[in-house]
Amino acid sequence: MINESLIRQLPSSATVHLNAALRDYTTFRLGGACEMLVECASCDELSSVATILARAGVPFLVIGQGSNLLISDDGIECVILRYCAENAPDVSFNGCRVTVSGSTLLDDLAAACIEMGIGDISYCSGIPGTVGGAIAGNAGAFGKQIGDVVESVRLMAPDGSASEVMVENLGFAYRHSFLKESGGVVLEATLKLKPFDIDAMKQERECIMELRRSKHPDWKTMPCAGSVFRNIEPSSAAERRQAAGWFLEQAGAKNLQVGGAHLFEKHANIIIADPGSSAMDVYQLMEQMVGSVRDHFGFELRPEIMVLGSFKKTIQE
Repeated sequence: MINESLIRQLPSSATVHLNAALRDYTTFRLGGACEMLVECASCDELSSVATILARAGVPFLVIGQGSNLLISDDGIECVILRYCAENAPDVSFNGCRVTVSGSTLLDDLAAACIEMGIGDISYCSGIPGTVGGAIAGNAGAFGKQIGDVVESVRLMAPDGSASEVMVENLGFAYRHSFLKESGGVVLEATLKLKPFDIDAMKQERECIMELRRSKHPDWKTMPCAGSVFRNIEPSSAAERRQAAGWFLEQAGAKNLQVGGAHLFEKHANIIIADPGSSAMDVYQLMEQMVGSVRDHFGFELRPEIMVLGSFKKTIQE
C-alpha cells in the first residue's frame, strides 16, 4: 500500500509523482496511470527505492525511456521506477574499457565512444532507449548487437540488492538476454571495446543517422515504439534473419488501421499512434498484423515491444 509513511522513507533526492499518467513516460504517448512513479537519478538511489518497496511488499517495475513499451489504457497496478538520464549521460573511460550507467541513453553512449576514438558501436546511433534496456533486450542493428561488447554488468535483483554478473552468465541471443526472465535491472555496465578512427566513426554515425531519418519516423513528432515484431530467425545457419516488415508487406498488412493507430508509410513493422489513439487501438492493430502473417505464411510473429497491463483479445487463435 502506498501511504505517506512509505513515501517519507524514500530518498529525498528521488522525484515522486502520485497518480502518474504513464503516457508521459513512453514514446507511444499512450497508457493509463499508476499509483506512484519515482524518478531515480542514480543507481544507488534506484537500489534504495527498490529495497524499501520490496521490504514493504509493494510491487514495482523499472522502466527507462519507455521506447519499447505499450501500456494499457487502464494503467498498471504497480509502482513505476524510472531510471533514465535523458540529460546527464554517465560514461567513463579506462583505456578501452567503458563504464556506463544503465540509465544513460544508448545514443549518448555511442556518441561519447566516438568522441574518445573507442568502438566501434556506431550501429547504436539513433536507437532510442537506455543502455540498461538495450542490454536486457540485446539491442542492435546492421547485424551487430550490444551484447557483443559487454564484459560485465552490475545487476539489481527484485529485492534491490546488487551484484556483479559476467557476460557469460547473461545468455545473450538475438534480441534477448536472461534478464528478461530474471527481472534483473542493469545498474551499470562495463564494455570492452577497441581503438577506432574517430573520423571514420563520425562518418559512419552520420550515414546511420541519415538512413534512420529516411526510413524511420521521429518518435518525438510521430509517437511510436520502433519495430513492433522481431525479425524472423533463419531456418539454417547459412541464412540471414528476414525482416518482419517484408512478411507484413507481402501479407497485405501495410494498409491496416485501427482507430488512430496505423502503419508507418515507409515501414510495415512500425505502428504510429496518431493523436486520439488508444493503447487498445495499437494492441488490436498488432493482433491484425499477426493474423495477416499467420494466414498468409503460416507462422506467428513475435513481439519485440513489451505489452504491460490488461488488454482484451479480439482475434481468436
